[in-house]
Amino acid sequence: MNRRHFILAGSGLVATATPAMAQFFPKTLIDRAIEARSMGDIAKDNEIVLKVNKVMAEAKTASASTEIYEQRLLITGIIDDKATYDKFEKGVRAVPDVKKLYWHVAMLTKEEQEKRKAELAGWSDVLVMATKGQARLVGTAGVADVNYRVAGDAFRTLYIIGRARSKEEHDKALARLKDGEGVKKVVNYIDVKA
Repeated sequence: MNRRHFILAGSGLVATATPAMAQFFPKTLIDRAIEARSMGDIAKDNEIVLKVNKVMAEAKTASASTEIYEQRLLITGIIDDKATYDKFEKGVRAVPDVKKLYWHVAMLTKEEQEKRKAELAGWSDVLVMATKGQARLVGTAGVADVNYRVAGDAFRTLYIIGRARSKEEHDKALARLKDGEGVKKVVNYIDVKA
């Protein structure tokens, strides 16, 4: 099973989680609490992610990762079994209250993944790429990093979802993501709202 490892800030502890659990670690919850949006909106996002996690468990896969902002749901990953892929996609599409679904889950058999091994990043490399992308936003003047979510995939693509306060902020955020080592492509799902 693919797992992500997190260092819990200030604790010295390392926690292990499946990709779908990543949204519920303390730093993420703290970030959400200071976002420029209502607690109701944040709560609705969390409810959707919990429902998606249930669908993931029912499909018996932990090979996908979720990011959400304002009920716009981004899902990335690779699933190696067609029946599992179909069950997961159908279940996710049935989750209520999702305003927009950005589906970036690839169906690649184990054999196909092995053939493409040289071009596919490992899960830990994807996590590092996405984490560094989010960190670049944190260090960028004029970018409200708490209003963005960054995800990556094995094809070395970064995805960004969230809300920019201006076109200038939007452009800065995209430029910072593209600066990353090993990033082949950036997919933009930023809404610009003043």
